Amino acid sequence: MKRVLVYVEGQTEETFVRDALSPYLWQRCEILLMPTLARTKRTKSGQTFKGGIVSYRQVRKDILNLLKDSNAALVTTMMDYYGLPDDFPGKDALPIGTPYERVRHLEGAFKNDIGHSHFLPFLVLHEFETFVLVEPAKLGMVLPQYKDKVPTLEGNIGSLPPEEIDEGSQTHPTARILRYFPGYQKRLHGPRLVQGIGLDRIRRKCPHFNEWLEQLVSLCVAEA
Repeated sequence: MKRVLVYVEGQTEETFVRDALSPYLWQRCEILLMPTLARTKRTKSGQTFKGGIVSYRQVRKDILNLLKDSNAALVTTMMDYYGLPDDFPGKDALPIGTPYERVRHLEGAFKNDIGHSHFLPFLVLHEFETFVLVEPAKLGMVLPQYKDKVPTLEGNIGSLPPEEIDEGSQTHPTARILRYFPGYQKRLHGPRLVQGIGLDRIRRKCPHFNEWLEQLVSLCVAEA
């Protein structure tokens, strides 16, 4: 068994890792994924608020603390590419190219800044709702009052692969969903929709996500 700590951006990602991704990898390779929710701020009374990425400084501090766990085989992340703070490593010099080239540039800068061999950064292209748009028709099943909008949403996406749906303020995945499914709530509907779509289908449609899972599975291959 290998313990992997997953630093997640919010409660939706925490639920996804705990209820979908962890059982999926455990059955295949006995990898135990343990999500840790990002910390946003601490009040004067000592109360800590969790969820959301406010600054890279806090992210870096949290990850370095996780890397002190000597029982963890790896520390990885599940954070949205869309909406990263301006102080994120590499963001001031993004290459002109495909979304895959840009996200790998940021992940490489992130890894270099943390500087630890047991750290594997992963940024979701472009956000969690990318996985929902692997199969937009599922939205009509979960939110039947808007099911007649499914063809319009599919037409809006066109031939774009899910991970290439861009990061524009009005065209990122969540914005497109809310335009036609205004009742969509990320924490309530997101994990349910993704489980209905299935991780195998998401892996086939989202190559960057699939590469990350392959790297996690390689932990068991190396052990064997």
